[in-house]
Formats: sequence, structure tokens, C-alpha cells
Amino acid sequence: MFDDLKGKSVVVTGGVTGIGGAASLAFAAAGARVFAQYLGGGPEREALERAGVATLKLDLTEEGAPQRLVDAALAKHGRIDVLVNNAGSLVARVPVTDLDDAFIDKVFDLNCRQLIHCCRIAATLMKEQGSGTIINVTSIAARNGSSPGGSVYAGAKAFVSAFSKTLAKELVGHGIRVNCVSPGTIHTAFHDRFSDEAKREAARKSIPMQRLGLAEDCAGTFLYLASDKASGYVTGQVIEVNGGQLMP
Repeated sequence: MFDDLKGKSVVVTGGVTGIGGAASLAFAAAGARVFAQYLGGGPEREALERAGVATLKLDLTEEGAPQRLVDAALAKHGRIDVLVNNAGSLVARVPVTDLDDAFIDKVFDLNCRQLIHCCRIAATLMKEQGSGTIINVTSIAARNGSSPGGSVYAGAKAFVSAFSKTLAKELVGHGIRVNCVSPGTIHTAFHDRFSDEAKREAARKSIPMQRLGLAEDCAGTFLYLASDKASGYVTGQVIEVNGGQLMP
């Protein structure tokens, strides 16, 4: 179905576990050459490597790390056709009255700053190539807000959405499309860490499909947005993947 992805070079940040891991596997199954950045994930990484996915352990918030990621991907595959910026986290639930600069910086460095630099570096390469696709992962929290304690994360994801739309306008003349995937409540380690069972169950009941999403539920949207054949006239969009939890 996405045969034009065969042989394409795809970089996925946060690409070993959860949504990113599912995306990496889906791209590999479609015949793409996948390079996945990660920080954690033992068994998952081994499964991806068996599927032919190259991996690199790297903290993207370290100075110069986005450039090191791109350099490593280029050394492996020679070019970057698709960049998926999936790395990010809520970090912790902190009430607004307890926020401090160190925590704010940590959330923005992880969800925004490194993403900006990954986009900047990849866009430079893609402009030289005359084509490319950037897919940034935002969140339902960007539109609906997070549950208590997630205010900075929700704001960071709203930034990702607005930044991506602006980037789409800036890069479209260079043959580069920029879009977002916006997951709803997807049952991954993220929600095991930041949401207890009662909160997950309340979310489930609010979803018309009456179930939490799976990481694999998001994978097809990444393939669609990466495929010029399927979505060549789509740019600047935020695609909601949430079982009907949000219908904007």
C-alpha cells in the first residue's frame, strides 16, 4: 500500500519503545531503511534490530546531540528522506504552584528544543535534496490540555503543533512536507508511569471506541504522512489518532 517508502531513509527519535517503536517497525515492514534513536528499551531494541532497524542510544537534550544523530544516520544510510520526531515526555506531574525553572527547562528541552534542532538540521539536508518529510508527534493535550500536573507538557505540545504548521509554510517551496501525529490516550509505558489505573479507566470510558489506543494504532498514520503517493497534497496538518476521544 505504501510501496513508495521502499528504500527510503527514515529517522525516528524515541524510536524503540511505545509509539516510536511501533512506527519504526511499520516503516521497516514497508521496506524503509530505519534509524531509531533511543534512551531506554532492551527487549524492544533487540526486536527492532532483528527487523533490520539500526539503533543509536543518545540523549537528545545533550548539547550537540541532534547533530550527532543526523551524522550517524547519514553515515549509515547516506540521506534522510523522513524524520519522525517522537522523543518527548511529561517528565513528572507537577502542580503549577510547585513549578520551577529547572523543571520547565527540562520539559521544554525534551519536548521542544531538541525537536527544533532536529528539524533545523534535517530541513537543511532536505532542502539540498529538494524533497523530504517531517512528522512531529504532538498530543491530544495540545488541544484539550493535560490532566492536573501536566501544564508545562501540554504547553510544550501546543508549541510543537504551532511550530510544525509554521514550518510547513516555510519549507513547502523546497518540496518538504511537515505534519503532526497527535495521539490520544495510548496505553504505553508513558501512561503506566504517569496515569494510575483509575485514571486510565476514566479515560477509556470517555472514548467512543471504549478502549485505550495501542502504539500500533498510530503506526499507519506515520506511514500515510511519510508516503508522497498517499499524502503528497497534505502538509501543515495535525492528524488526531484517539478513537474519537477528541473530535475537533
